[in-house]
Amino acid sequence: MSHGWGYGPTNGPDKWIESYPVADGPRQSPINIVPKETQYDSSLKALKLRYNPSDANGLLNNGHSFQVDFVDDTDSSTLTGGPITGTYRLRQFHFHWGASDDRGSEHTVNGINFPCELHLVHWNTKYPSFGEAVDKPDGLAVVGVFLKIGAANPRLQKVLDALDVVTTKGKQTSFSNFDPKTILPGSLDYWTYEGSLTTPPLLESVTWIVLKEPISVSPAQMALFRKLLFTKEGEAECCMVNNYRPPQPIKGRQVRASFK
Repeated sequence: MSHGWGYGPTNGPDKWIESYPVADGPRQSPINIVPKETQYDSSLKALKLRYNPSDANGLLNNGHSFQVDFVDDTDSSTLTGGPITGTYRLRQFHFHWGASDDRGSEHTVNGINFPCELHLVHWNTKYPSFGEAVDKPDGLAVVGVFLKIGAANPRLQKVLDALDVVTTKGKQTSFSNFDPKTILPGSLDYWTYEGSLTTPPLLESVTWIVLKEPISVSPAQMALFRKLLFTKEGEAECCMVNNYRPPQPIKGRQVRASFK
């Protein structure tokens, strides 16, 4: 892990600014959400998530997390409503987690960390492709979902069962017939703010939609995340843990809430 960015002491989040000066930009993510400082906005619409399970198209260990990819050449898996205008297509979802159950989420609430955070990444179809949307101020919309220690989550288990075959960086496996909506919480109340990717290149192109209600995950399920490795097969093993960026300065941004 000596080259490129990562989460270690030599290439972790506090070093990213050396290669990515935007790391100190005006709308960086994640942030600490302080509910009493958020503003209820009655104009915010309900989220409309319409996902086609047959769009799920494989699972990859990318060396930073694992992601489930989706076919995104039609409007069959989309996000509309909420704080955005237009239609955003689901590209992939991935997770961030800690080495133990007391940390791991990227966003925090009142300074409190969750053990894990799910990100569903969507891109604005007013642009021709994900590649062209990714650096536009309104190019991406990411739904963030906290995972909280509790009962085992059977709907999440389908994803975790696939991790055995992608332990090392670069490994991928088929993964299909999965509707991400099944792992979302019952309430889609959310906070929203203008932010960035939380991994390099840290582009300031994300409308963040962070759900207030967490989903449940058991300690045994969290242990399955930590069996993954940052490293390739044959390299010295380095456990994939603490793959999260700490909260960034809010720099005068307003966080709006869809609920009172």
